[in-house]
Amino acid sequence: MADDIYKRSLKMHEKNGGKLEVCSKVGISNADDLSMAYTPGVAEVCREIVKDKNLAYKYTLKKNTVAIVTDGSAVLGLGNIGGYAAIPVMEGKAVLFKKFAGIDAFPICFESYHTDFIEDVKNISPVFGAINLEDIAAPKCFEVEEKLQDIGIPVMHDDQHGTAVVVLAALLNAATVVNKKPEEMSVVISGAGAAGTAIARMLVNVVGDVIVCDRKGTIYEGREDLKEKKYKKMLSEITNRKKLRGTLADAMKGTDVFIGVSAPNIVTEEMVRSMADKPIVFSMANPVPEIMPDKAKKAGAAVVATGRSDFPNQVNNAVAFPGIFRGALDARATKINDEMKLAAAYALASIVRKPSADRIIPSILEDGVSDVVASAVAGAAEKCGCIRD
Repeated sequence: MADDIYKRSLKMHEKNGGKLEVCSKVGISNADDLSMAYTPGVAEVCREIVKDKNLAYKYTLKKNTVAIVTDGSAVLGLGNIGGYAAIPVMEGKAVLFKKFAGIDAFPICFESYHTDFIEDVKNISPVFGAINLEDIAAPKCFEVEEKLQDIGIPVMHDDQHGTAVVVLAALLNAATVVNKKPEEMSVVISGAGAAGTAIARMLVNVVGDVIVCDRKGTIYEGREDLKEKKYKKMLSEITNRKKLRGTLADAMKGTDVFIGVSAPNIVTEEMVRSMADKPIVFSMANPVPEIMPDKAKKAGAAVVATGRSDFPNQVNNAVAFPGIFRGALDARATKINDEMKLAAAYALASIVRKPSADRIIPSILEDGVSDVVASAVAGAAEKCGCIRD
């Protein structure tokens, strides 16, 4: 099945020369049309924008355009493949932006992981209403996002925050299914990269406690090797209140929720059986999860989610990012903050009216998903005041 998809996708991309093109909103069929769209008429538009650069939102494509920026260092499960090879994925994301949120998006692909492109992104920002950082490896992704937060337009690394939003939404509904209160639940996260870090930072505001594990075991305050690791050290200060030391297996004992954004086949049935009553298991490593759904269910998991589309409950950031950016653009937001992300998560969860073990998150293909998320995000942006006058 996978081989067939790969072959058909290759042929489709070759036939079309990619998936994206630029189309004009206005027709040019005579000299007057040309004078309006280009010289001399366009000069008056330029003169107005010189007086007030915010008029670019009124007179140009800026208000509805997103740059999808990557260095190709963490593309899908392919790793550091560089800017050229990242183009097809960024094109695909642009298609999703257009299809599900009506947003015009364009790939900006840098070639080397070692390239410091922060100033480059700042310098292209006049064209765009927002920046979607994509497929950038940790810890560089954290640093890039931090340094671009004050450029006057929303900048969000989707692999971090889009994933975190969908995980929280799915978890809220899973908690309903097992009749547990989120604030009383304990969560173990396997993986301290981009997604794992963002998930942890979001969940500490909602659940009882979060423990994050990396390859060396639990992350806890005072762990010797974290002194020079800024972002893991930050995690140690906001998670694992009891400072539990040990392996992933140790951390999972008695816990309510397992969230995996790490590596295939690292969770056993015995580890699931050691969890609390009616455990929730989100094993999202792709394409092979930390534990396959059938094994997790056999071991007693009450709700299981993966990152795959061939199992129920696919936790995929594609269900969130179109609506998040649509809402930010609609509100003329200057950034995407925590309040907006939380609003997106709760809105996404609300779409599933009657959560069940096999339905805790809506599909991006369902009508109106992005609209609901966008409305919540725009409302949160206006409420917290991070909008352009």
